[in-house]
This record gives sequence, structure tokens and C-alpha cells, in this order.
Amino acid sequence: SLLLKMQLPPCCLPLLFCLLLSLVCPLLSSITLHSFIGCAVREFTFIARKPGCKGLRVKTDACWGRCETWEKPVLDPPYVDSYHRLCTYNRTRYVTIKLPDCQPSVSPFFTYPEALSCDCSVCSTDNTECET
Repeated sequence: SLLLKMQLPPCCLPLLFCLLLSLVCPLLSSITLHSFIGCAVREFTFIARKPGCKGLRVKTDACWGRCETWEKPVLDPPYVDSYHRLCTYNRTRYVTIKLPDCQPSVSPFFTYPEALSCDCSVCSTDNTECET
């Protein structure tokens, strides 16, 4: 609120912007996709396809990341104590698009989930293919 109350001459605004940028950029540049641990929404491109229609390249948001997971042996059945979390949807919205050049007997509509927020959590078959 102190910055909002200060009256800066217009000539100082570019300097203030550069100062703030110089403080934030080193923090952002040290995070890479290889060093990131956690779960986040990230832009993703895929080809929407269904039999009887041509594919369509779609840009959407999906979940991406690495989550904590471990297993350790124990003496009692089932002989393993495990903690498995994966990066998955927390909140989604469903988007429907129209695919091009569909055969007359095929509905051109294709629906897919778009991530609004993501989370490290247990696998849910409601929105993820879970392998055991």
C-alpha cells in the first residue's frame, strides 16, 4: 500500500519496472522443467481424433509435474508400505470442439477436459488412466 500512496513522476516508472524485473527474473530463470518438483497447469498440444473424422490440433491446459512417491518393505502383509501421488486434475472444465470433415453418420463433436488447477494426489479413474 506504500507504493500506491507514493506519487512518482512518470519518468521514474520505467526505472521502477526495471528494478522489479531484475529482482524477479533470477528466481524464474532458476526453475526449469527438469528441476521443478510439484504439480502445475501447463499448456499442452494434442491432436483430437475420432473414427470417421479428420484430426484437429488442439492447444489446451493440462497437468504436468513430479510428485512425491515412495515404497518401503515392512514385515507384515502386504509387506510394503507405499505412498504414491501423481500430478492430476484438481479442477477441470470440459471443452467441446467440432472436428472437420466428418462422415455424415459421425457426430463431429469431441469433448475433452481442460485443467483449471492441478494437484499431487491419489489416482482417480474418474479423470485419469490409473495403472497398478
